[in-house]
Amino acid sequence: MRGSVPAPGAATQRYGGNTPCVEVRAGERRIILDAGSGIRALGERLRDDGGRVEADVLLSHYHYDHLQGLPFFAPLAEPGNHFTFLGPRREGRSVQDALEGQMVPPYFPVTLDQVARAAIEFRSIEPGEPFNIGPVRVTSAELDHPGGNLGYRLEFSGRSLVYATDVEHTDTPGEALVELARGADLLLHDAMYTGPEYEARRGWGHSTWNGALATAKAAKVKRLVLFHHDPERHDRALDTLLWQARTHFPRTTAARERQTIRIARG
Repeated sequence: MRGSVPAPGAATQRYGGNTPCVEVRAGERRIILDAGSGIRALGERLRDDGGRVEADVLLSHYHYDHLQGLPFFAPLAEPGNHFTFLGPRREGRSVQDALEGQMVPPYFPVTLDQVARAAIEFRSIEPGEPFNIGPVRVTSAELDHPGGNLGYRLEFSGRSLVYATDVEHTDTPGEALVELARGADLLLHDAMYTGPEYEARRGWGHSTWNGALATAKAAKVKRLVLFHHDPERHDRALDTLLWQARTHFPRTTAARERQTIRIARG
């Protein structure tokens, strides 16, 4: 999954050019992590599958690359579907305020109320306070990113996934992230930059791929997924980066669109 801006084209075809959206299935429960441009393709698949669509959309933060696909999420416009949007309050604004605020003139031609024919609910969450989404236990931690960003740990039936997009560090991860990811079966981690690229972009809120490895090692996770790829990085360059990462942490992969990863019981 790309970060910051979609990057379609032949050079990004294998790994994909859409911004973040991850579907998690836990039994019959569907949780969608972030609503970047990738949620449009997910919506098309869900629509084509037929039947009622129900999901919880868990948002890490409200930067546009994590929201921009929502107006084009086809199941949102279908009566009979149901969605709950969950996210933290930021600068006094609730998750409802944030989503409605991106879909108003002159930025967008129609409002969220006009698009959403499905039933929708909003749920503000407190950073660090555990909560449940059905049978899934969710814990969170604040990550180092301008304006704030939550990392999430999802636990279900003895399995665990940690979603840590948009976090800034190089070789020394923050204690809160390490604790969040401790022993996780699967860690999705920001890996936007190489070392030299990071030096030119300090303070932008993103990690190096070495930073992702540092978190994986410190937290003793089982598998690592490099995530939030630089939109300027073409597929062959990602192949090289992945090869380098695997020499240090063999159970590493790089996120691809439409990729399915199954977490087996420990």
